[in-house]
Amino acid sequence: MNTGTRIGLLAPSLPASFWPRLQRRQCIGIATVVLTMLFWYLATGPLNLIDPIRFPPPSETWQAFLRISRQGYADATLLQHILHSCKLVLMGFAAAVAVGVPLGLLMGFSVRANALINPVFLLIRPIPPLAWIPLAIVWLGLGDAAKLMVIWFAAFVPSVINSQTGVRTIDPCLVEAAETLGIGKFAYVLEVLVPAALPMIFTGLRLSLQASWTTLVAAELIGAAAGLGHVLTQGSLDIDSAMILVAMASVAVCGGVMTALLGMVEKAVMPWRKRA
Repeated sequence: MNTGTRIGLLAPSLPASFWPRLQRRQCIGIATVVLTMLFWYLATGPLNLIDPIRFPPPSETWQAFLRISRQGYADATLLQHILHSCKLVLMGFAAAVAVGVPLGLLMGFSVRANALINPVFLLIRPIPPLAWIPLAIVWLGLGDAAKLMVIWFAAFVPSVINSQTGVRTIDPCLVEAAETLGIGKFAYVLEVLVPAALPMIFTGLRLSLQASWTTLVAAELIGAAAGLGHVLTQGSLDIDSAMILVAMASVAVCGGVMTALLGMVEKAVMPWRKRA
């Protein structure tokens, strides 16, 4: 079956205005990127509006990208730095979600659990994730374990809050229907509570993932042997603004790719929200 036939089979299941809207959004997005790149080139080049030392032109940034990709910088290549940072983010994010989501569901479902856990959580919640860095270094040293601890705290709080909110905002009609049918607590959790709370749970996951990247870069600014935060630190010491920009762009791309993958998982888990 060729591509045209597949599109023809899929098109009837979508609203008539879907494809024009999609194409319009894509065109606007492409135009925005092109205009931004053009302004960057003009402001740092012909118009000389920005000092190249403070903000490098595209040509210098591209050369810095080639240099770190081929020769390496800060003791590793760009790919090695990216893999190291992604590994830490995924490990800390997964550990935080594995604890935070069930805990949030429990706090939202059980009044007794909420009364027991919430006071302690309210004490931890206002503490900025970066405030844990000194304590993590004292406890775990300057290695990756300290960074994982800080990432865990950063991703833990949003996952708990949104999971708990998801349970508390369940449509009362669903609860009444479940009670009328007389389903047990275990079936209620699996078939009613978790599916109804999934939209808020995934909102918490996106926030947790963003917090993981933000915290990782800050944690890698101190005592890191590799990672994109280490590249930022070394670039600032070398006054290499082009390399700093390459590291920042790498963080943006990695974060964007992970967010897109999380969105794909969300669509697979909640197919009823695909057309939303």
